[in-house]
Amino acid sequence: MSQMMWGGGWWGMIFGPLFMIFTLGAVIAVIILLVRGIGGPWYGAQPPYQQPPGRALDILNERFARGEIDKEEYEERRRVIEQ
Repeated sequence: MSQMMWGGGWWGMIFGPLFMIFTLGAVIAVIILLVRGIGGPWYGAQPPYQQPPGRALDILNERFARGEIDKEEYEERRRVIEQ
């Protein structure tokens, strides 16, 4: 009687788990591809932080204006920055 209702016999016991594993792997692969595509690279080293151009000279000017460094040191450091 069960043969008439389901008709698959023991094939479902073999291919059922295999199909479930395949489907689960496909779902995981799609999720990984979506995360990488939408979120960009989420691995690897980040580039080192670099100050915007001119920021070092602004800081040097501020330090000179506050009197933290004298004229000789200011001019020497400005030459190094502008090289």
